Amino acid sequence: MVVLKGEAPVGERNFYSKDETLKKLLVDLLPADFQAYAHRELSSFGRLAANEIDERARHTDREGAPKLEKYDRLGEDISHVWVNEGYKRTVEETYATGIVGYVHKEIPELGRKGNYVYSFAQGYLLSQTEPGFYCPVTLTMATAYLLDHFADEEVKARFLPHVCATGDVELFEGATFLTERQGGSDVGANRVKAVETESGYRLYGEKYFASNAGMAGVAMVLARIEGAPEGSRGLTLFAVPWRVEGKLNGIKIRRLKDKLGVRAVPSGEVEFDGAEAFVVGDPAQGLKYMMEALNLSRICNAVASIGIMKRGLNEAAEYADRRDAFGRKLTEFPMVQDSLMKLRAKQEFETAAIFDLISLYDRVTAGEASSEEQVLNRLLIAILKKESAEQAIHFSHEAIEMHGGNGYIEDFVTPRLLRDAQVLTVWEGTANILGLELIRLVNKFSAHEVFIRHLSLRLDKLAATADVEAVRGKLADLQGELTAFAGFDADLQTFEAKILMQKMARLFENVVALEWAEKHGGIYVPLAEIFTEMTWNTRKLGAEMKTVKHFEYVMGV
Repeated sequence: MVVLKGEAPVGERNFYSKDETLKKLLVDLLPADFQAYAHRELSSFGRLAANEIDERARHTDREGAPKLEKYDRLGEDISHVWVNEGYKRTVEETYATGIVGYVHKEIPELGRKGNYVYSFAQGYLLSQTEPGFYCPVTLTMATAYLLDHFADEEVKARFLPHVCATGDVELFEGATFLTERQGGSDVGANRVKAVETESGYRLYGEKYFASNAGMAGVAMVLARIEGAPEGSRGLTLFAVPWRVEGKLNGIKIRRLKDKLGVRAVPSGEVEFDGAEAFVVGDPAQGLKYMMEALNLSRICNAVASIGIMKRGLNEAAEYADRRDAFGRKLTEFPMVQDSLMKLRAKQEFETAAIFDLISLYDRVTAGEASSEEQVLNRLLIAILKKESAEQAIHFSHEAIEMHGGNGYIEDFVTPRLLRDAQVLTVWEGTANILGLELIRLVNKFSAHEVFIRHLSLRLDKLAATADVEAVRGKLADLQGELTAFAGFDADLQTFEAKILMQKMARLFENVVALEWAEKHGGIYVPLAEIFTEMTWNTRKLGAEMKTVKHFEYVMGV
């Protein structure tokens, strides 16, 4: 039986226990005193995610999606969101792991804080089964970040312990409410109004796409204080509790959205009618703060993407090994071996690349990164979010196709993977919005030069091989294109941005692949060769079938 290294046989599922790439990443990126703890906890959570949480996710998606109970029996607007009992159990178990809390407070057993590498390792496991629920976790992570980094001590003390709860105090899940009907991505057009009273600020208006509505204990909301200037500079960030003294805080849910996928998260239209609100940080820096949180959410998005990619790949490989056709297992056909190996190479190195970024992000948020590293961080977030989200859809499609007709049937996980993956290209910024981020970074910070220097230095540390030299040539080509891009007018830059982002992402991942081949050897050597060949389409018709040649070795036959 073919068993992917990183996937246990049916009946023994644990998303962590045999994931050798994730284990190597944690050894490389976590402090030594953290590794044993992380290994034990991730082993436990990997088993939970692959079994109980997976079953609950299927129930939530098919039969137990959140429902809005708008009125009570007396006709009072209670705007209560019902979620099923299994979902509640997943909430309790997941936050108890410290997936949010231990980024901001000590892990009792270790006497030290966790970090984003560990948190995103947890998120990677969770996203293999429930990327819908990882959205509220993402929002709670963003809320914790905003409170911890920008709120004054009074506001922080009021909310942060609850947002970071691990079973010690009442949990407040978080939310970040930006989108309004007239604005969408144009946040500067937002109209929600903040009115100052003797007792503090009150909010009035609506947010049109508010995820985790009804489940959040506190929402981070952009609003315009009366008299503030128009546009994005007039927006202030507020912390808005959902309830005050047990009653709705001037908040109503008009309706929940009937979404294509990620049905686990209740997304609604929310109305504020005098909601009590607390200013977070400098009132003139609201959008800047929220954009910082958005960058964190974009990494979460990328982690959800590689989680879906991993699950899709494993489901495809497992099914192909069980399915007989024309007297042979599917995994005996070269075309199937080719498909699975290309998916494997992409998934392994995209995962490694994203955790490379996460390690850098840990340094940025700790204030340990140089100004150039901060620019590189923003750039990598944009290009890897875009690439991974698109790949999550591709992997889901490939998994369905490998299953044939069964892949389209809801008895299998594959339809849900595709539905859940589809939103990842939209949430936290579409490809067009991310393209604008590239343009800003190039025009303001010469980010393209930072990117080229960074990859050149990494390539210089590798032993000279044919693939290393080939990638060096691709880097030189891209350097010329990016230099030209920096001189284009605005319209031409927007036209060319997305294709350049794709090249940048794949070149970065290719360098990571070459590093892994040199450092770790083993299966990563042929996988890096395959990644380089397929990324730049260098194989000639009739040439050696590397994916077939190395299939048994890599896939563990």
